[in-house]
Amino acid sequence: MIRCMAAIVAALCIPAAATAQTRVDLALVLAVDISFSIGPAEQDIQRHGYAEAFRDAEVIAAITGGYRGAVAVAYLEWAGPDNQKLVVPWRLIDGPETAAALADDLDGGIAGRAGRTSISSALLRAAELLYQNPFAADRMVIDVSGDGANNAGAPVVPVRSAIAESGITINGLAVMTTGPDKTGVAIDAYYRDCVIGGWGAFALPVHDWRDFGAAIRRKLILEISGLTPPARLWRVRGTDCLAGERAARQEYIDQLNDMTGGRSDRWLPREEDWPLPE
Repeated sequence: MIRCMAAIVAALCIPAAATAQTRVDLALVLAVDISFSIGPAEQDIQRHGYAEAFRDAEVIAAITGGYRGAVAVAYLEWAGPDNQKLVVPWRLIDGPETAAALADDLDGGIAGRAGRTSISSALLRAAELLYQNPFAADRMVIDVSGDGANNAGAPVVPVRSAIAESGITINGLAVMTTGPDKTGVAIDAYYRDCVIGGWGAFALPVHDWRDFGAAIRRKLILEISGLTPPARLWRVRGTDCLAGERAARQEYIDQLNDMTGGRSDRWLPREEDWPLPE
C-alpha cells in the first residue's frame, strides 16, 4: 500500500523550479475542513481566523523576515474524497499589501459544506498543488486542519508517509471544540500519530472556537519561521489510525439493521468482503 501511494505522489511531482520566476522561502497549502461536523458559524470563524492571521503584524514580520522575504500560499477547503475546492489559488505574499489582499479574499467568500472526512484526499490534492505551484520554494508545507478522523477515501497513514517521504512537511491543527470525535479518538493524538509527517512536523490543538484565531497565528508564525514547538504539546502515542474507517463500516452495518429490522445477515459485510487496509 505504501509503495502504491508513493507512486501516486510521484506521479504528481511535476518540478516547478525549471520554469519558476520567483523564489520564496515557503510554499504553503492551507487545507481547511468544511465537513458537516463543522457548522456554518464555525466555518465563518475558520475563514475569518485565517484572514485575520494574514493581517497580523507578527505573521507579516515572519514572512518578510525570512531569507527571501516572501512565501507562496494557497487556500484549499475539503471534506469527502470528491470535495476539495481551491478557494484561493497560489499567491505571492511579500508584505502587508499582498497579505491584506489575501485576507480580503478570504473574508469576502462563503465556505461550502460537504459530507464525510477524507484527510487522505485532501493531502493528495494539497501535494498536487505544491508540485504544480509556479514558485520555486525552499520548503513545502501542507497545513491541514480538521475535527475528525479519516473515514472515506484512502487510509491516511500510507498517504501521509508517501507525501512526507517526497520532501513535503505536513503540519496539523486538531479542532477539539467538542472533545473526542464519534469514534472516541482524541483528535490531537490522531493528528500527531496518523496525519502529520516530514521534517519538523507538528500539530497544535484548539479546544475552544474563541482560541481559533490565536492558534492560527501561532501556527503560521511557527511554520513560516521553520520552527517546531516543544514536545510538551504531545500526548501518549498508540492511536488507532483506522478508527474512522471502522466507524464508517459500523455505520453502514447499523443502517442495514435499521432498514431490515435486524434481519440483514445476508447483506452484512464479512471481514473478507470489506477488509480494513493494513
